[in-house]
Amino acid sequence: MGAQQFDDIVSELYSIDPADFIPLRTERIKEAKKAGDKDLATEIGKLRKPTLVAWAVNLASRKLKTELAGLLQLGDALRDAQRHLSGPQLKKLTAQRQQVVGALAKRVADLAAENGHPLNETAIREVGESLNAALADSDVAEKVRSGTLVAAATYSGFGPAGLSSVKEPATTKAETPEPDNKAAKAELEAARAELKKRQSEAEAAKSAVVDARNRLGEIDERISQLRDELDRAEQERQFARSAERSAEDSRRSADRAVHEAELRVEDAEDAVAG
Repeated sequence: MGAQQFDDIVSELYSIDPADFIPLRTERIKEAKKAGDKDLATEIGKLRKPTLVAWAVNLASRKLKTELAGLLQLGDALRDAQRHLSGPQLKKLTAQRQQVVGALAKRVADLAAENGHPLNETAIREVGESLNAALADSDVAEKVRSGTLVAAATYSGFGPAGLSSVKEPATTKAETPEPDNKAAKAELEAARAELKKRQSEAEAAKSAVVDARNRLGEIDERISQLRDELDRAEQERQFARSAERSAEDSRRSADRAVHEAELRVEDAEDAVAG
């Protein structure tokens, strides 16, 4: 299976209108099978149709490249600030995030409407949540960047309730750094525990996705086989129909020949009798 060929097909499928996804995927599967590349056909069959929200974000990755690139760069800065527990920097970037995500979500909604699929308030909110997830998760960011998002993504790691930021130590002599340090460590441990929990949930979700994709691939394969059988049956029906017509023509000719022979017999009998 050619990796580049598969990547090209993925890019093609996730760049078209959602209504055209299934027909085009089926066509590409047939082409791969016809070319003898069963592995490619199987991988294509595993590709899931994007939701309307995912399609809108994928469309933005192609039509709003500059705006989206700026957003994802902000995500890199946010993740770096979170890793280093830089409280002031994190708060500043978080404020920027809220403004940028809100504005870009509206731009995505406008773009979707321009392409025949207006988004309701719920869908626009899910677009914003997906963009937030791209800021926080590098895997989601890559799917958004490449325009191959399958469904709306969510992430609760950024924001006032989800951030693991550290308050700056007070400068007064009445306080010492030690209490702040203990609080930071406790907060860090809590964040790590939450991360472990979320990672476990994500792994379970990924496993469910793989199982569902495999089942979908099996069903698509069966559908393809049934369609092939139907095509063969249609051809056999055409052959049988042609044979029926030919036999019917032969029967009519035979009936005419019998009738003519009967007339000759009658004429001969009349001649003998006379």
